[in-house]
Amino acid sequence: MRKHWKAAALTMACLLALAGCEKETTEVLETVTQTVETETETQTQAAAETETETETGEETLSVIGERETVDGQMQSYLTGEWKDEAVVTRRPIAVMIPNNEQAMPQYGLASASIIYEAPVEGRITRLMGIFEDFDDLDHIGPVRSSRDYFVYTAMGYEAIYCNWGLARPYVEELINSDAVQNISAGVEGIHNPADEAFGRISRPGYAKEFTGYLFIDGLKEAVDRLGYDWEYDADFVPQLTFAADGVRAEYEDAQDVTVIRPGGTESNSGGYGAYDPWFEYDSDDHLYYRFQDGEAQIDERTGEQLAVSNVILQYCHGEVRDSHDYLAFGVHGVGTALVFTDGKVIPASWSRMEGDGVPPKFYDADGNEIIFNQGKTWICNIWEEYSEFVEFE
Repeated sequence: MRKHWKAAALTMACLLALAGCEKETTEVLETVTQTVETETETQTQAAAETETETETGEETLSVIGERETVDGQMQSYLTGEWKDEAVVTRRPIAVMIPNNEQAMPQYGLASASIIYEAPVEGRITRLMGIFEDFDDLDHIGPVRSSRDYFVYTAMGYEAIYCNWGLARPYVEELINSDAVQNISAGVEGIHNPADEAFGRISRPGYAKEFTGYLFIDGLKEAVDRLGYDWEYDADFVPQLTFAADGVRAEYEDAQDVTVIRPGGTESNSGGYGAYDPWFEYDSDDHLYYRFQDGEAQIDERTGEQLAVSNVILQYCHGEVRDSHDYLAFGVHGVGTALVFTDGKVIPASWSRMEGDGVPPKFYDADGNEIIFNQGKTWICNIWEEYSEFVEFE
């Protein structure tokens, strides 16, 4: 049965609460429009604590605790998976990637540990890949311009922010500030460009704006020239808490969901309907496969369909800024969310009350931090005012 879910409006008291927000939870998925109100507390050290047991419903799950090096490998902050220590102790890069039909297929996107998707003008979406595994890539892209809500999101991962496109009118001050370490092509509004990191690749039949790519060798040269630090800060806060090795976060009492449509099926709904993206869950490999514009969304480099272990719908208040349809989204504060993992949906809340340098954390209806399964995650920024279009079944 297809279900719709509409985010609940937050009360003023909830918006002002510094420790979280108090909510009540109704039976999920039993009405067309549902209110999910949860009690949350902002927590900033979930994955930095020693291995512990965390409540998820009536069961307890062992989670990844303090990271340690074993045979030259360490568990990733972004996926929980074992990778080379040099990779997971290095700050990631956040790369702006267009997602409209004219840009397909994208190159290297399957290597991103986290993919963040949000609407931009014209009611299409743009992607931001958070990459820690990029040494084996020659290039990533195509690469497009920034929006400030993407920059603020990237800051929560301590990512080096990479983009190519006009920085005015809403991004210039932020992206050129000391708070953002950016690798940007030399265009209007960029004060300290890094042109050595970018170049064009011939794509017959494609408009020029979809031929610009980030080249990894040039990126590394630019980071060194600009004096950026590759190391995470000592007080870095991971966004997600992952189940320990050999453990699955199954949420047996939660509702089964095999298809997720962030924009529903109605054309051009809230920034997700223009190309009708959706995810399908495969219980054999526990992955969510991405589709768009009626077909599988693939990575040009691998030729394989994009797939992730977790999908998050993060509901954010949005506004149209001007006559050019530039958008603004509230990516700080508190809000509601839906978390999909292991074929289940968990009604959730999110909280980002600690500033730009800390990412949003996700909590269940009892205020416990949600435990994710190890692997890649796709986060969809849902325009809260269009939340009625979200569908899953």
